[in-house]
Amino acid sequence: MKSVIPSILVLEDGYSLVGKGFGASGKAFGEAVFSTGMTGYQETLTDPSYCGQIVVMTAPHIGNTGVNQEDGESRRMWPSGFVVRELSRVVSNWRASGTLADELETNGIVGIEGVDTRALTRHLRDRGAMRMGIFSHSKGENLAELIEAVNHSPVMLGASFTEQVTTPENYVIPALGEKRATCVALDLGIKSMTPQRMSERGIEVHVVKANTSWEEIQELKPDGVFLSNGPGDPATAVGAIAIVQQALEAKMPLFGICFGNQILGRALGLETYKMQYGHRGINQPVKDLTTGKVEITAHNHGFAVRAPESLEFDTAFGRARISHICLNDNVVEGIELLDQNAFSVQYHPEAAAGPHDSDYLFDRFLEKMGAHA
Repeated sequence: MKSVIPSILVLEDGYSLVGKGFGASGKAFGEAVFSTGMTGYQETLTDPSYCGQIVVMTAPHIGNTGVNQEDGESRRMWPSGFVVRELSRVVSNWRASGTLADELETNGIVGIEGVDTRALTRHLRDRGAMRMGIFSHSKGENLAELIEAVNHSPVMLGASFTEQVTTPENYVIPALGEKRATCVALDLGIKSMTPQRMSERGIEVHVVKANTSWEEIQELKPDGVFLSNGPGDPATAVGAIAIVQQALEAKMPLFGICFGNQILGRALGLETYKMQYGHRGINQPVKDLTTGKVEITAHNHGFAVRAPESLEFDTAFGRARISHICLNDNVVEGIELLDQNAFSVQYHPEAAAGPHDSDYLFDRFLEKMGAHA
């Protein structure tokens, strides 16, 4: 049995909690964010959108289903650190191939358990997302030095992680059954279930590096372009914004999610901003302003598009409108061009993990690509 590793987490404002270390040893720095998902911790940890962040799970008991070889959403785990109330001592799932603690250690992610995650979440809700440090083999004997170290760590505003999370090599996910369309997916931090959802609809998906040029995309003769989720400040994604503008000039059908929604917004001339604590979890209510329908959706974003004065507005590419909003805080959750086949949403319709309310958006994208073809 492993010995108890005394550890401490420290926020930049001096708030601290003492707990026990698990996963990798050492220290970790990142933006502290909380996720409200009761399940799906493996999908959360392998979501590239969490790069540069320390994830606090609000559900109190984590790790009981272990980890497996099927549910990972990318090639590795991405958060800088992981915070839980209680780490399960037993793995109880027939699909499990290992424990959460061992997988975190393999991926070099520092974890801490035995802390009051409810109190920590309330603190972040009141004061907003902020930088955190996790220090294993420490009870906070030199707390002032630890606080100083956290305050010298990088901030999320202005941060770019795209080159870190994008695919090292382009690859193709073939269409299942009859091929109905070809899509180029710009990998800004894509999750594996996203091209899988498109493949199930007969779409051949070419997943390409984030720095792929518009000329290289055109050579693949796509019927549409997809913009993936991803981490960091969208204001830094100058290359991706230029790709979107070139695609819109060519009247290419386009669909973006999460980070891709912010990229489309900036390409249309809207601003983006850092949210107080963001949306993370699998239970966020979003209203489709076109149909009036409310969907329960999966989110992971700390930036958002600033809404224009009018929900409908003019752009260099024709008329556009805000298509979706979050019912909790009225944050922009979707954009649609009215004179072109381009749209985006701020949430994750691939539902890994999460509800399937928004699965139809992939069908909409296929329809728009079909019209283009």
